[in-house]
Amino acid sequence: MAQVWKCSGLRWSGDGPVLVWDGGRHSALPRGKRVAFGVVDGGVRTCVGARGHPCPVRAVVSGRSTGARCEQCARLDRAHSVAADTIADDPRPHHVYLAWFGPGMVKVGITAVERGSARLLEQGAVCFSWLGAGPLMAARRTEELLRAALGVPDRIPYAEKRAVRSALPATEAERTAEIEELYERAVALGGWPESLSREPCQPVDHVGVFGLQRLPTAFGEVVELVPGGTVSGELVAAAGPDLHIAAGARGVVVLDTRLMTGWELCPGPGAGDGFTVPLREFKEEAAGVQDGLF
Repeated sequence: MAQVWKCSGLRWSGDGPVLVWDGGRHSALPRGKRVAFGVVDGGVRTCVGARGHPCPVRAVVSGRSTGARCEQCARLDRAHSVAADTIADDPRPHHVYLAWFGPGMVKVGITAVERGSARLLEQGAVCFSWLGAGPLMAARRTEELLRAALGVPDRIPYAEKRAVRSALPATEAERTAEIEELYERAVALGGWPESLSREPCQPVDHVGVFGLQRLPTAFGEVVELVPGGTVSGELVAAAGPDLHIAAGARGVVVLDTRLMTGWELCPGPGAGDGFTVPLREFKEEAAGVQDGLF
């Protein structure tokens, strides 16, 4: 009987993207690696639990959910989330940052200083710069100040991020220009909390880390995994939770690895590239802007 694994999600380390499996095992994902797995036939997708605790009822969850949590566990997870603005007493210092995902797509956000740039890699930020650092509530007030004064959102949908990855500006200077311009506008604003120390504008570019140079346009994306379905192809890029996989003659497909969590997975086909899971093809008018992996 083939060995069965349960995926805990994609994590970013200093060495690049890594798939984490229940039990603590890791699978590095260097570009060019063959990604091949199957979903256990007859299996169901179960809730991944919250805050490191298993779901008490092992609830079945939708194959299309990127959270892979039942309503109860999702509520518990959100109740302890800095990003969801539900924690007010986190004593750690936090960074405020500007992140760029493509032309006209800049967001403001906060992340714990101790996490470094991990949050930006997890979001698929093509480039970013720190704005300042300080106590959590000061960071939140600064985030809200920038959102109101500059019209910068705190969230950008993943579909919009994926749609532009294969058509990004060619040079780093072009990619960082919007962040540099917004940084100057941001630091010129009054009303910054005194406890937040400002940091210099030093944009960091992730195009090389993600492998987005000359990224082929994807023809579609995985909608969900299904029992008995298989995925097999060569990894050409990875950004945020997304893998861009060259899967046979049709080209590149995007796989959001959040769709893998909660499923029991087994080794994939021994040879050949392709997939037998539901896909959504990108519309023709989006060609040249969509990107993806399997």
